[in-house]
Amino acid sequence: MTSRLERAVGTVVRNDNCSGCGGCALLSDRISVSLSGEGFLRPTVAATPTPPQEDRAEARLFNRVCPGSRLVAPADPRPRDSRTFGPYVEAWEAWATDPQVRNAGSSAGVLTALTTWLVESGRAPGVTGAASDDTHPSRTVPVRITTRAEALASSGSRYAPVGTVSRYSAQARGDALVGKPCEVSAARQLNEALGIPAELAPIRLTFFCAGTPSQRATDKLSASLGVEADDAISLRYRGNGWPGEFTVVGSDGTVGRTSYDDSWGKHLGRDLQWRCKICPDGTGADGDVSVGDYWRADEAGYPIFEDAEGSSVVIARTRRGLALVEAAIAEGVITASPIALEGVAAIQPLQRERRRTLLGRLLGRVSAGKKIPHFRGYGLVTLARSDTTGNIRAARGTFRRSRRA
Repeated sequence: MTSRLERAVGTVVRNDNCSGCGGCALLSDRISVSLSGEGFLRPTVAATPTPPQEDRAEARLFNRVCPGSRLVAPADPRPRDSRTFGPYVEAWEAWATDPQVRNAGSSAGVLTALTTWLVESGRAPGVTGAASDDTHPSRTVPVRITTRAEALASSGSRYAPVGTVSRYSAQARGDALVGKPCEVSAARQLNEALGIPAELAPIRLTFFCAGTPSQRATDKLSASLGVEADDAISLRYRGNGWPGEFTVVGSDGTVGRTSYDDSWGKHLGRDLQWRCKICPDGTGADGDVSVGDYWRADEAGYPIFEDAEGSSVVIARTRRGLALVEAAIAEGVITASPIALEGVAAIQPLQRERRRTLLGRLLGRVSAGKKIPHFRGYGLVTLARSDTTGNIRAARGTFRRSRRA
């Protein structure tokens, strides 16, 4: 007989609602997370005899924390709200003041700069983030950052599965977490489930996310550039310039590289997990601070992928986030100037369209016989009214793709 926890986890995984955030590994010693055959991080539950009361408590906690089971928008009041980016306090265009950090980071080095500043100034004992695996550089692993060198080593986006929040400690007052929106959502919901006040919980830093590609996508792209993934001694998706190139180096010195436009648009972005396609929050509303590319765009709103120094949109989601960004500006960690998010929406068409047509995609999943996460507080009905035709198309397309899968 399967346990309640096994059934709860199994429901999320079977319906392709798992984001691979790793949060469930914090909830029970019975849960472990590893790469599936499809190349995504997925949890398994050991069939360990467990007292019924403990099993029920773990299953309840899982269903409260897992973003693949439920996701409830933060209830704290915020003075501003954007249809594309959600609630916030203030927004800026910004970049890392340190040229080395700005060059190393994927999006103007803002998160790398903040991470370095937090640990060097003593504001945070450590920051949980993600980096290339030391022994298998084509893989991505969660790390704890305590020095500038470690922050620089973790710079640059990692478009691959990683359960960053699996290294998170909700009780670590003063710490910080840099993770995908789903990871900071799991962290926030865990804090709330444990009754930890928001001001005492670790600082949450996040970034705009278009979805997590399969590890297979990285391996195939690397091989197409002449380096087998298992033979790589270095692999970066972006950074070292903006937007930066996908660059892989083999043990024999072979260097394979391709543009960001090519790596994401033709390879990585075409092999995303299902949960990312029904994500209600790709811009990090659950963070204290969220950061995204501030692209230059052509007349149609399509990003211009030309090498430049890099610029980011930085959004303070909470009062704590506002204080953090203002202190970083005052101390010269980042250079910033206020902006209106209405203008940023025009150069983030993916995020705009995903939110506007999400209700249609959810209806398509349900029509295909799939269970969907419980989303509350995201205004999906109101957003859908702004594009009825787009939602009908999204429902039909999602239904067909779900049935084929």
